[in-house]
Amino acid sequence: MADVFELAQMVARHAPQPGIFETLVPGLSLIRADTPGLPMPTVYEPSLCLIVQGAKTVSLGARLLEYDHAHSLVASVDLPLVGRVISATPDRPYLCCKIDIDQTMLTDLIAAECAPLPPGDPPAVAVHPIGTDLMEAAFRLLRLLDRPASIAVIAPLVQREILYHLLHGPQSAMLRHAASADSHLGRIARAIAWIRTHAHEKLRIAEVAAAAHMSASSLHQHFKRITGFTPLQFQKQLRLQEARHLMTARGINACSAGFAVGYDSPSQFSREYRRLFGAPPRTDIAGAA
Repeated sequence: MADVFELAQMVARHAPQPGIFETLVPGLSLIRADTPGLPMPTVYEPSLCLIVQGAKTVSLGARLLEYDHAHSLVASVDLPLVGRVISATPDRPYLCCKIDIDQTMLTDLIAAECAPLPPGDPPAVAVHPIGTDLMEAAFRLLRLLDRPASIAVIAPLVQREILYHLLHGPQSAMLRHAASADSHLGRIARAIAWIRTHAHEKLRIAEVAAAAHMSASSLHQHFKRITGFTPLQFQKQLRLQEARHLMTARGINACSAGFAVGYDSPSQFSREYRRLFGAPPRTDIAGAA
């Protein structure tokens, strides 16, 4: 039977230095940090995050979640979260495996069960203890990194099993609501998808509300409750995150990055960037050079 210690050894071997590592398994990435970090705003896509060593906090608006090697975090929709590694040393680094949630696979599993939608309005992100079945499945998925020839056939089966365990664990109601076309969480998920697709354009609330099949007032109410932001604030988060990626990963200058993501004013872009990331764009560009 796998345990967290074995998972940590495996992640450390495939993530030998600090950073985020994409793997040969589609939808699986590994994250390592050797020291505690500063709060970092990031848009989390629907995913399962398993910490196998160390600890981290994640905040959504005023809501603060803390989890460690005994817990998992599940985000059911795209969310602008602020994450911070709080426990990590060179000898015992923070180690995490992130498994993206395949929405088509999730929907197929839910449809096959024909179960009624659970009542209530669950949160869009939650932390729960890691169950034995979930840990075992994650271990088998990680083991495929040492058996690349088996990935294409076996990885989808294991990922489907992981989703099955999530649908029958404490995250069940949240994931089922996120996949439902008629729930508030499902409607906000559609609104988020529309905003992401049109992130570079001027935001028109009427169009977002129509995409979500909601009134404008209902959209504002539930969007803020679920994401911690208004739709306009959420769009701003997406733009600034993309601009940061353009500057640090692709070497684009601040002015061009701001225009590329939809800003007309370089000074406004710089102000809002500094407000979100705590430093002006030139600081991140210099750090990436």
